[in-house]
Amino acid sequence: MPIRTLRIGLIPGDGIGKEVITAGRRVLEALPSYLNLKFNFTGNALPDDTVKVLRNDCDGALFGAVSSPSHAVSGYSSPIVALRKSLDLYANIRPVKTIMNVSRPLDMVIVRENTEDLYVKEEKTTEGQDGRIAEAINRISDRASFRIAAMAGDIANRRHQLRQSGTPCIHKGPTVTITHKSNVLSQTDGRFREASRRALSGAKFAGVNVEEQIVDSMVYKLFRQPEYYDAIVAPNLHGDILSDGATALVGSLGLVPSANVGEILLSANPAMLARRTLWAKESQTRLPH
Repeated sequence: MPIRTLRIGLIPGDGIGKEVITAGRRVLEALPSYLNLKFNFTGNALPDDTVKVLRNDCDGALFGAVSSPSHAVSGYSSPIVALRKSLDLYANIRPVKTIMNVSRPLDMVIVRENTEDLYVKEEKTTEGQDGRIAEAINRISDRASFRIAAMAGDIANRRHQLRQSGTPCIHKGPTVTITHKSNVLSQTDGRFREASRRALSGAKFAGVNVEEQIVDSMVYKLFRQPEYYDAIVAPNLHGDILSDGATALVGSLGLVPSANVGEILLSANPAMLARRTLWAKESQTRLPH
């Protein structure tokens, strides 16, 4: 098998990002020379040239952290949100797994839709009779929901294949749990639920158990019976909360890996060791237009 040079962009951001990327860089530099690694550096949060290089010249990126203001700041744009949008990193994947020889083993993957929901950041504040009124757009599309559910199905199938090959795991069969709040948000979360159901009804997922759970009961069961879950798929906001919260089950947020995945690039935090072959072209599902 020929050796191919991989170009990995380093994006420290700010805050703890500068610390963890420095450590991550040391790990990369210590890798054997036959991996043909080389490094170039720049000093801006997300310049246009960075996006261009990531899109055209890199196979992946190691991402540190960025701070975002908790109040409205004129002209501010979140670098990580912009990165996800510009490179269409539509899936955030976070495996939550305990180490060996613990009394209560856990092994789940939370698959979060990464481009829509309230995180489209289309907000406005108006003056009303009762004072200021803030509104936000919650955008959910068939296409984004379909493709994230298909990825969750692919991951569940792949995990099942690994279990059959002898990798120890507590799950008996591939299972995807669709998480939503469609009992209240019937148009938006209802759209996510329906599109996810349709994606997972395809022939390639015939062996996948498909379940649903309302997000509030999901939080309860996730902490009461976390070993029950295999692959969880959720819209952006629910997935963000669930995936961050679930890290408390196995340690802390800083110890659990995650990756933002698209068709052309994978962006991972320094705890993530990921291979794009998990989502190889032969396992991709055709999306509706």
